[in-house]
Amino acid sequence: MSLVSENLIPGNHGKVFETNAKEPAELDRIKKTILNISGIESVHINSATFPVEVTIHTSKLIAIKTIEAAVNKTGLHIVEKSTFPL
Repeated sequence: MSLVSENLIPGNHGKVFETNAKEPAELDRIKKTILNISGIESVHINSATFPVEVTIHTSKLIAIKTIEAAVNKTGLHIVEKSTFPL
């Protein structure tokens, strides 16, 4: 593992995650939960894809596990999108 693979790095590129949540209320809950984490600048949800993609931009270094744990506490799930296509 490396700094880039284990963390969200500040910048314009952001990091893409996937979720199996489908309902607008669930997606809104995920977005609000992530925005409450210190250092998160923006959260964009693309519900036109399956699974739904969540792009996160930060202003500081944040561990991916921090994002995943915060969302898991809501009863929903989010995982980092694979760096390499399968």
